[in-house]
Amino acid sequence: MSKLKRLSSEDLDTISEFTSSAAENFIFKKISKKEVMDFNVDVEMDYEDELNVDVEVHIVFDELSNASNEIAQEAVDHALEELGKFLDDNYRT
Repeated sequence: MSKLKRLSSEDLDTISEFTSSAAENFIFKKISKKEVMDFNVDVEMDYEDELNVDVEVHIVFDELSNASNEIAQEAVDHALEELGKFLDDNYRT
């Protein structure tokens, strides 16, 4: 695996937005927005010599929803997998 190029604050913003969108898109492909009462994706990044990304997904379902909270972890896993591809395509030297 090649090394990441030096990332600017704009690059980090783009990476954060991409990661958040990947998690959100995953969830709403699996369940209807009508089933979700509250939704939040937190992306925290630490960038010194390497990039560390932590993603948390919080979902509050409608009481009539049959959806499981497991979808939050599935969305995190999906977002991190997609982030790896995104970094390979756009930020590796």
